[in-house]
Amino acid sequence: MKYLTLFTAISIAAVAAYFSIVGLASIFSGAFISVVVMAGILEIGKLVAAAWLHLEWKNTGWFTRLYLSFAVIVLMFITSMGIFGYLSKAHMEQSVSDGGINELQIQNIERRIENERRTISDAETVLSQLDASVQTLIDFDRIRGDDGAIAVRESQKEERQDLNETIDESYQTIESFQDDLFALKKEELALELEIGPLKYIAELFYGDEAESYFNNAVRWVIILIVSVFDPLAVILLILSVGRIRDREKEENPLVSEQQIMVMK
Repeated sequence: MKYLTLFTAISIAAVAAYFSIVGLASIFSGAFISVVVMAGILEIGKLVAAAWLHLEWKNTGWFTRLYLSFAVIVLMFITSMGIFGYLSKAHMEQSVSDGGINELQIQNIERRIENERRTISDAETVLSQLDASVQTLIDFDRIRGDDGAIAVRESQKEERQDLNETIDESYQTIESFQDDLFALKKEELALELEIGPLKYIAELFYGDEAESYFNNAVRWVIILIVSVFDPLAVILLILSVGRIRDREKEENPLVSEQQIMVMK
């Protein structure tokens, strides 16, 4: 069990270190390599300091204990800050690439479709007016002659053709836009499937206003992850190291007593 605890502690610490290092390097992207090296060494130093404090607490001066404890706490906070930055950046990138641009594209296409529909409506209105003028002549029994319904209808032929072509072109354009809109809607549904669990978490706390507080829900989820990430790794490391030391004492009591005498 002690080695399983140690392996688990090192695994969690390694993953936490990766998230933290990448997150810190993203914050200070101007010195990416330098920050990666610095953060990596500090992560190792934090674990060594935590193990040292647990094993050598009674044999270490108060100032050293105080400083190492302070350093471990601060480094845990820095690690948590790096993890928070990494996860927040990942969420924002997803929201912008899959959500923000997608939503803007959908709105743009819907606006274009509405413009085409207005064009169709205007053309149909003009056609209705042309029909009404011909119908008026028919109602007054003015069908033949230069000013009759037939002549007027013939004079409208070119205009009617242009209007019908405009309507046909608008319908074709709308069909093309709807194909693009369908693809974007599918992407939007795929995104909703990805963020579905977080959406339900937001609804659990914020109810019908969940959509307005979605980012807050994401932030709290990240905080919960951070709160049990690096601290858990440090605690498990301390427990495993302490357990290994106790087992060594149980198996080699004489050696342990000799070591104690030497330390004294």
